[in-house]
Amino acid sequence: MTMTFLTPNLLFTLSILGLSFHRTHLISALLCIESMMLALFVSTSLTSGNLNISTTTILPMILLTLSACEAATGLGLLVATARTHSSDHLNTMNILKC
Repeated sequence: MTMTFLTPNLLFTLSILGLSFHRTHLISALLCIESMMLALFVSTSLTSGNLNISTTTILPMILLTLSACEAATGLGLLVATARTHSSDHLNTMNILKC
């Protein structure tokens, strides 16, 4: 496995570890999810570049669009929870409360 393919896999693994170990703030969880999406974007763009098939060139753009929508939704949720709970700690948020 070359270094160009090892780097996105390592980035994805490190962001999963960051998401599982550092779950105190909502913003850190959102950043880990965003880095996972960027690692998937890099790996799909590298794969589509190596395959030289015209149908696979649109997949990284679709993934980048979904990543931007996910970031906007996550920041909206961060603002909403900071206003209602007055902090972004994940342990203060209870999913069962409305």
